Amino acid sequence: MSPVLSAFMRELPSWFLLCGIFLPVTLLLLLLIAYFRIKLMEVKEELSLTPGRQHNSKDNFSLYKRMKQT
Repeated sequence: MSPVLSAFMRELPSWFLLCGIFLPVTLLLLLLIAYFRIKLMEVKEELSLTPGRQHNSKDNFSLYKRMKQT
């Protein structure tokens, strides 16, 4: 390990590493997961309400299965 990196790690307090870096990144990732989950639920609801061809996951799976067999 380089001397600069070694000195930086020795002087960096562990509470700063935990509260200043790890915790905000973890919370941001959890927030992104929750946001995209909500958006996905909204899109699924919109697709179920669209007239015409029903967007059913069973139909998509059977189409995939038929395409894979050919």
